[in-house]
This record gives sequence, structure tokens and C-alpha cells, in this order.
Amino acid sequence: MSEEYLSILERTSCLYKKYGIKSVTMDDVSRELGISKKTLYQYFADKEELVTKIIDHEIELRNKEFDMVFASNLNAIDELFEVNRLMMNMLKEYSPATEYDLKKYYPALFERIHQIKSRRMYELVLQNMKKGKEQGIYRQEMNEEVIAKMHVTRIMNMPENSMFSREELFSPSVIMEAFVYHIRGIANQKGLEILEQNLKKLNESNKQQII
Repeated sequence: MSEEYLSILERTSCLYKKYGIKSVTMDDVSRELGISKKTLYQYFADKEELVTKIIDHEIELRNKEFDMVFASNLNAIDELFEVNRLMMNMLKEYSPATEYDLKKYYPALFERIHQIKSRRMYELVLQNMKKGKEQGIYRQEMNEEVIAKMHVTRIMNMPENSMFSREELFSPSVIMEAFVYHIRGIANQKGLEILEQNLKKLNESNKQQII
């Protein structure tokens, strides 16, 4: 990928997150990025291809971030805390308008993204649970495949649940509750001790930030 190509993807993504996909035309992209439409169309046949490439690029970046966490030499619970930290950072960039436009105007792309995220999440959750079993900090008797599917289903379907408002659903406190709930359900006593140590460190860090 050329630097110009990557710059177009990243800067256009910012426009979409700020104004929504529907309202940003190819003319707007050309004008805001200071490039000719001819240059833009050298890289992308149309707006749908531009949107698709942006989404694919962002998925690739996220996958690399998660791969770095899972490649590090952490115990399974510390690993999940790093994953949760990444998720919190992602929430800061989350754009309801972008998701809405994807679902309404690019339903096939939205469904493909949903399937990719579900499959990737399942693979990582399963990998983490197997690692936790091997390290002796997760319950040996649990069926990790069933629990991984349950966990992914719960997370992916939460946006469709009317029990939570969208603000609640994507708030750090709700994400943290779901995260801790999951660990408490799969950890043994040794794992719970590691969980409590991490929560204590997190609370101390939050207090220092407030001060």
C-alpha cells in the first residue's frame, strides 16, 4: 500500500466517523483531502469500494493489535485485561452514525463485518480459555467451545437488546461488568485471585488519575 492510499483511507475514515457515511460524498472526500477526483478514482472505483477498503483496513489494524496481545507472554487473565484496555480505546473512536449508515445503506457489507467480528472473537475467546486451562487458572471441567459461543453471542447481540440504552451499552462501566462477569464464570480459585489483583491495580490507577 502506498502512503497516499493509506492516507486516503485513514483521513476519509475520520470524515465518516465525524459526519456519517451517507452524508460524505466523493466530492467531499476530494475537497477535504485536497486531492483531485481523478486521483481518488485511480484507487477506488466508487464510494462503495472506498467504504469497503476503509472497513477492511480498520479490521486489519484491530487484528494486529489483538495479535500483539495474544503473542505476548501473559497469563490468560492478564491477557484479557489487555484486551479490555484495547476495547476501551476502541470505544473512544466508536461512531453510532457510521454503524447506522453501514447497516442501512450497505447491508451486505455490514453483515460481512458482523460475521468477521463474530468469527474472530470466537477464535480469540476459545484460544484464551484453552490457555487458561493449561495454566491452571480456569476451570478444567468447563466446555470452552460452548462457553466461547455463549460469550460471543451475548456480546454481539447486546446492541439489539432493548434493556440497555446505546449510551449504557457502550459505556466503560457496562463493558467492564460484562468483562469481569465472564472471568468470574470461567476462573478457578487461583484465577479469581489473579482477577482480584488486577482489579485492585485498576482501581488504584483510576484513583491516581482522578487525583
